Amino acid sequence: MKKLSILLLIVAAIGNVAFAQQSPITVKKSDTRHGPEKGSLIIIGGNVGSQRDIWDKFTELAGGKDKAVVVVITAAVGDSAAYDQKDVDEVKKQTGIKNVTLLHTNDLREANSEKFIAPLKKATAVYFEGGRQWRIADSYLNTLTHLAFKEVLDRGGVIAGSSAGASILGSFLWRGDTKGAQILVGDHTQGLGFLKNSAIDQHILVRNREFDLTDFIRKAPQLIGIGMNEATAVLVQRDTLQVLGKSFIAIYDYNAIVNTGEKHVVNGREDFTASDGPFFFLSAGQKYDLAKRQVIKEPRKGAATKADDDDK
Repeated sequence: MKKLSILLLIVAAIGNVAFAQQSPITVKKSDTRHGPEKGSLIIIGGNVGSQRDIWDKFTELAGGKDKAVVVVITAAVGDSAAYDQKDVDEVKKQTGIKNVTLLHTNDLREANSEKFIAPLKKATAVYFEGGRQWRIADSYLNTLTHLAFKEVLDRGGVIAGSSAGASILGSFLWRGDTKGAQILVGDHTQGLGFLKNSAIDQHILVRNREFDLTDFIRKAPQLIGIGMNEATAVLVQRDTLQVLGKSFIAIYDYNAIVNTGEKHVVNGREDFTASDGPFFFLSAGQKYDLAKRQVIKEPRKGAATKADDDDK
């Protein structure tokens, strides 16, 4: 518990700082509270399989199957993935994209070399494979490669990650301990920070993890928690989140956890309040404003609009 408290103090100091300590990463003030100012994130809860809406959105945002240039990052898998093309082949199979390249290292010096980042200079998309998220941190955190990932977003590209590749996209690295994923706040706590002020979990329903982020967000209210189930993703553009896939994602917001009574619209229920639970689920098609911490109300099907009334 003492260790958790110390680490939460570190989190509180992070705030909007997505990248810390080493140059060449330069911290810049952001106009967005959580999402990227440019480009898109697709954060996947694992076992995406052939979930078409997720892959199709990735392909679209990467520039289409004929123009996309994708770099697959396999550090989370371990060094067995250095020369194994199966992850590249899977992306090609699911997307139809022809130009897909594997990029792998566990050496910070190599990750800081211009030669290594050359494939990223032309990339329109980056895809982080699953495994253990601390391996990605050890390989790329605060390096030239880290900066090159961000530049993909700055050019309007897309960064996607599944399972461990999802958690690393947040600013606080959840389940980042080298001893095992059962340790929630461990010896690695800094993510790549593309989704600022956040902690991201995955496989939450199939592994009974849905309550794990609750106490953490209670003690770190500046962060937002996002729990992803399998074959489900969130598309984040600036501060708007939209759910893709076949299952649910969970939002962990301090106001809901401490029961402020704030109302939300969740799965068609307009009377949902924080008293219903410390988190709430969103399903495919639903949107959430990360900056305002509010579910975005969509017009009901068949409901008359003011314009319709004016035409009567």
